[in-house]
Amino acid sequence: MLAAGVVGLLLAAGAGAAPAATVTALWEGMFGSDYAIGASLNVAATLMLVAVGFTIAHRAGLVNVGGEGQICAGGIAATAIGTTLTGAPAIVTLPAVLFGAAAAGWLWAAIAAYLRVRRGTSEIITTLLLNFVGLALVLLVVHEPALLRQPVTSSETLPQSEQLTAAAHLPLLGIERSPATIALWIAVLAAMATAILVRHTALGTRLRAVGLNPDAAARLGVPVQRLRFLSLSSAGAFAGVAGGLLVATAPFVLAEGFSSGYGFSGLVVGLLARGSLSAVVAVSLLLGFLVSGGINLQLAANVPASTITVVQSLMIVFIAGAALWTTTLRTSAPPSPSTAATAAAGEPR
Repeated sequence: MLAAGVVGLLLAAGAGAAPAATVTALWEGMFGSDYAIGASLNVAATLMLVAVGFTIAHRAGLVNVGGEGQICAGGIAATAIGTTLTGAPAIVTLPAVLFGAAAAGWLWAAIAAYLRVRRGTSEIITTLLLNFVGLALVLLVVHEPALLRQPVTSSETLPQSEQLTAAAHLPLLGIERSPATIALWIAVLAAMATAILVRHTALGTRLRAVGLNPDAAARLGVPVQRLRFLSLSSAGAFAGVAGGLLVATAPFVLAEGFSSGYGFSGLVVGLLARGSLSAVVAVSLLLGFLVSGGINLQLAANVPASTITVVQSLMIVFIAGAALWTTTLRTSAPPSPSTAATAAAGEPR
């Protein structure tokens, strides 16, 4: 992470910004105001949900890189429900919006899960390709008047959906002059519930067995393919909820680009957390503030906000390199004297 941060500073310097100005702009974007903090918390909640889903799939030995497409599916479903379910109270409308988003994300990931367990197709390829389909679907529904586009009243009408009904809006946390919503508490509760599931239940033990050695798990009677299907589709459900939270937060519309690369950033969180749900919460907060700070980086220091994306990409590369390096060291290291003595004592004479 430190190495990626240094590269980010060098890129900012290449764009003409002094290191001090870059750090100041980043800090102001993260913590400079109540609004900045609230926006960062909302971003962190989205990343957290995607990363929780990634962790569940990874527990079963699968890699979900389709968070972006699953967010799109969840956002489309949430918008369809939130713009048509009028007249119902918030206690009905908001849960319907979020459950609809979860169902859409679950179904979207179930496509890749089915191909994985039935055809052996790599879930990395299918979930990655489904991202592009999901992004294209968002473009379709917000540009097509017969679908979700708001009524065209003039040439200045934007290609986006109508606003969700007021009953579908997420309540604010109550921080003065802050857009922070209860999305953060939803994400934290999801992480806590998932941690209990994977660490203290029989289902969590079975998932870990499937991830460590599916062949041995199958010999013990564990339904390997069923658990793989459920783990990957559940990852889609969490990402779908993230999409629902995005459209249920101001400005309460579905528009092209609304997912903003959160699926990719959530993948970074999952990789950095390395299976720990408490680390998912911490890293989500870190990257949530970084993403928000990157926006101010462009406004205040004229450094492209995509610099943060480059830093996140480098984190993935460095994590993969570190994992390969430690694995190589482990396999090439000579056995310790006690290990050698134990092995010698066990050899037949």
